[in-house]
Amino acid sequence: MNQIVIRELGLQEYEPVWRAMQEFTNTRTAATPDEIWFTEHESVFTLGINTAPEHLLAPGDIPVIQIDRGGQVTYHGPGQLMIYPLIDLRRAGLGVRDLVTSLEQCVVDLAAEFGIAAASRCDAPGVYVDGVKLASVGLRIRRGSSFHGMALNVDVDLEPFSRINPCGFQDLELTDLARLGADRDLGVVRDRLLPHLLRHLRMDHALSSINLSGVPTSLQSPA
Repeated sequence: MNQIVIRELGLQEYEPVWRAMQEFTNTRTAATPDEIWFTEHESVFTLGINTAPEHLLAPGDIPVIQIDRGGQVTYHGPGQLMIYPLIDLRRAGLGVRDLVTSLEQCVVDLAAEFGIAAASRCDAPGVYVDGVKLASVGLRIRRGSSFHGMALNVDVDLEPFSRINPCGFQDLELTDLARLGADRDLGVVRDRLLPHLLRHLRMDHALSSINLSGVPTSLQSPA
């Protein structure tokens, strides 16, 4: 299976995309090509299955959704690039740790292109610059396939992160590429990130056979 479908979804409400990922994972077959979805979301707090209630401090007018990924509470909003790898891990020969590492390392490599020294941490998934968090990872594996993924802060309002203990850590600081002096255009960041991600997933052979697609049918509005 060489083909991989890359989808650019644009700005989307969170819940319909989550439900579309669930549907894709529940209905895919051994012949279904893997997909990677890029999107950004309207403002929302999402609570992972392990979230302790005390980590949601003062959500205010931002919606809160309980979801089925691992991890704690986080914030998603405009200016944050979401990367959702919908991959048959068994077919790809990848373990969960391989997938997490691939997501983290593609951001580390991207940051290096901008002269930023970023790194992952063994005690907390994600990517950090001098201890300040740049990207978060949260996954779900069902039927041997992955969904959910990674949130990379590109040019995002960081104030909502003060309303939670991000990823369950009190006083954790957040940053984004714009504040670090890198490119703030989500399209540019996406296009520069993708080759790194495919290489770490050992799918860079698929670069010549990418099917660049738009919004999946399950997210399209009726005509």
